[in-house]
Amino acid sequence: EVQVVESGGGLVQAGGSLRLSCVTSGFSFGEYAVGWFRQAPGEKREGVACIWHGTGAIWYKDSVKGRFTISSDIAKNTVYLQMDSLKPEDSAVYYCGAGYHTIVVVTPEYYYGLDYWGEGTPVTVSS
Repeated sequence: EVQVVESGGGLVQAGGSLRLSCVTSGFSFGEYAVGWFRQAPGEKREGVACIWHGTGAIWYKDSVKGRFTISSDIAKNTVYLQMDSLKPEDSAVYYCGAGYHTIVVVTPEYYYGLDYWGEGTPVTVSS
């Protein structure tokens, strides 16, 4: 059984930090791409960061470059998102998605190939 479970969200003031965790099981973690996506109220879900374990490639949404860092611990089947210098516009529900690494595509406009999703963890950044 595949499981994808996010944690680490919460309420933080602007300029603060949060570290999200995505714990997975039930698939070959080292052969998958795992990414973080977010959805604010009334908005479509968008890609934030993604790591392709097959190649080591990493992608970030432009607005989070230099502030967010995605990393993974293959031994723990876990992907992290360290979020620093948070802004109110970062407020959203953050979701973790996974798909086979040769299939997953993430761009600023769309994403494709994510087979497994968690239920999300909310992040609220107050001004």
